[in-house]
Amino acid sequence: MDHLLKSLRPEAVESPESGIVAVFNYGRDREGLIPLWTGEGDLPTPAFIHKAATEGLEAGDTFYTWQRGVPKLRQALADYHERVYGKAMTSERFFITGSGMQAIQLAIQAIAGAGDEVIVPTPVWPNITSALGIMGAKPVAAEMDFSENGWSLDLQKLASSITGKTKALFINSPGNPTGWMADLDQLREILDLARKHGLWIIADEVYGRYVYNGDRAPSFYDIAEEDDRILYVNTFSKNWAMTGWRMGWISAPPELGQIIENLIQYSTSGVAGFMQRGATAALEQGESFFLEEREKARQSRDILMEALRSTGKVRFAVPQGALYLFFSVEGEKDAVKLAKRLVDEANVGLAPGEAFGLGGDGYLRACFLRDIEQVKTAAARMAECIR
Repeated sequence: MDHLLKSLRPEAVESPESGIVAVFNYGRDREGLIPLWTGEGDLPTPAFIHKAATEGLEAGDTFYTWQRGVPKLRQALADYHERVYGKAMTSERFFITGSGMQAIQLAIQAIAGAGDEVIVPTPVWPNITSALGIMGAKPVAAEMDFSENGWSLDLQKLASSITGKTKALFINSPGNPTGWMADLDQLREILDLARKHGLWIIADEVYGRYVYNGDRAPSFYDIAEEDDRILYVNTFSKNWAMTGWRMGWISAPPELGQIIENLIQYSTSGVAGFMQRGATAALEQGESFFLEEREKARQSRDILMEALRSTGKVRFAVPQGALYLFFSVEGEKDAVKLAKRLVDEANVGLAPGEAFGLGGDGYLRACFLRDIEQVKTAAARMAECIR
């Protein structure tokens, strides 16, 4: 079969298996296992969202539709952003994609190709670097620094990574898996750096409202000018329990509209109209659901931290945002081995830090957006196993 593999693009053949999925597959059928390995909550999509989508199905909304997204949903996104960020935005800057992952892929396709470089602070969600590699672009890691006061991004390290081949900076804040969150001064410095070198910023603000001190994270929206080279990528998945819907969006300067529409056309030809009705309902009616989920995440985060801290063997920084506790255990260097042991002995599923690139070795990631009682049980089991 080697001759088949040799006939494929090297970038496709060399794309790595997800380290998250490897442990997931190891423990997926364990009875009673509490799954904290993937980035989603435990609740199904709320009734008001699937009711809107069902009404669309019943109305026959199953035909081809606007490649950029239906006008009502794009306007709902503009209104939502005005409420959250306090500035008026036109619906012309929003484009509906088949997931946040596709939003990332399309942003990369628009900016970087074979031989180009994109700088990515790490540890980071592995799909980002893999998507770059598949396009033939090179992800350049800017490793973040860890202390118990928090993860930090050395902006000098970011600047020194720029070469003549650099096309963009990928900034995920709040960050998966670390919980790092850039403040406004850091965002200004990053934007100044991009302006100085003529670089694009791909701003992954998926967890922008999952913060635990305030209503939202600082954003490039707070400081950017209309013509700045920024593509914002986002998803409906996290805020409104819609991970399986595979819906996201890009926010971009309206001048890029036809280019982004073309990229959507030549990949998926748009998102189903009835699904877009559900997404519109999420934006217009979903605030109370989101706030309840965020409060659940805050309580679960604190329960998990307290239990692991009590072992005296766990190191972590308090996550300022996102949905994850990224921690290491004293004396444990092989996180994959440890993750499998926690499956076997604690019946809890975690993601190994090696999956998240440079700086992730020896860490484990736990998603805490779950039922509080489940998190209490998982935390107690892990603490007992670690002790």
